[in-house]
Amino acid sequence: MKYGEGIFNRTRDTRPLPPGQPIAANAPSLGPTPAHPAPRAAAPAPAASPEPAPRPEEAGGSKLIVGPNIKLKGVEIHDCDTLVVEGRVEATMVSRSIQIAEHGAFEGKVDVDIAEIRGTFNGEMTARKKLVIHASGRVGGKIRYGKMLVQEGGEMTGDIGALHESQVTLAKG
Repeated sequence: MKYGEGIFNRTRDTRPLPPGQPIAANAPSLGPTPAHPAPRAAAPAPAASPEPAPRPEEAGGSKLIVGPNIKLKGVEIHDCDTLVVEGRVEATMVSRSIQIAEHGAFEGKVDVDIAEIRGTFNGEMTARKKLVIHASGRVGGKIRYGKMLVQEGGEMTGDIGALHESQVTLAKG
């Protein structure tokens, strides 16, 4: 179980109270309980259903989400598999991937494998494997990338250049 998993989706405790235990005034009413509950039939074992394989972004790892209306300034972000920016971040980051939402903004230095930009990025970015700029994305500064995809409407300004295979290999080491 991951840290924090299940905090908000807890179920109600339906265990009967011991005899003589007072019931809280705000306790939910479960209705009348029969004096002799009927015996339950054994439930059939559920058929094993194949669960969908987790997406690569969700397959474990750490994820930091900077929500809307949040401003994170003057930090260094390390050991974070994925940074999701929905607010505003001014930082230096070394990570596996960054995702900037449509209304998100990042200013600073980023060194990642994959960058997916729907909002605004200004600064120095190295996307070793792939840089994706969506139609609403705006990227400016010194940008280096392994492969790049820019959707119609996406904008890039500044010092833009492709990484050579030797630079990608050296950056991984």
